Amino acid sequence: MPPNVPFFDPFSFGKTSVGFDTILKRFQEFGENLPKIPTYPPYNIKKVDENKYTIEIAVAGFGKNELELELQEGVLTIKGSSQLTEDVENYIFKGIADRAFTRKFNLADAIEVKNAELINGMLKIWLERFTPEEKKAKKININDTGDTVSKKEFLTEKTK
Repeated sequence: MPPNVPFFDPFSFGKTSVGFDTILKRFQEFGENLPKIPTYPPYNIKKVDENKYTIEIAVAGFGKNELELELQEGVLTIKGSSQLTEDVENYIFKGIADRAFTRKFNLADAIEVKNAELINGMLKIWLERFTPEEKKAKKININDTGDTVSKKEFLTEKTK
């Protein structure tokens, strides 16, 4: 350590500081009250091209009849409910999760679900961005009235 440089031990902060306990307690409470981000089942969101996306969800152990997809008001909800009736006591080790889950994805208004398939334990959901007709670019024709005299009535007010 170079001379004349004070040493700071970050682990001694709580032992050498006075009056910060309420602030640290508030930070701890704040962290505990944050919504928990679900991690099961794991998923990927992939951009396939400019307007196409894929959501992949690892649902090993779930059959097609145990999965439910619903799109309502821009929220895609995927629910899985395991119907395994095997005895848990017979397992020596059980590392494959088969618990029920709900996973939600917010979709933009211009995104629609095109297809969903269960392939090798992966639920794949294909999404596509569409452009509504009213938002697509369109050519506007200019009408030719045949009148070569410009009309200034549009620009001036009529007075009585």
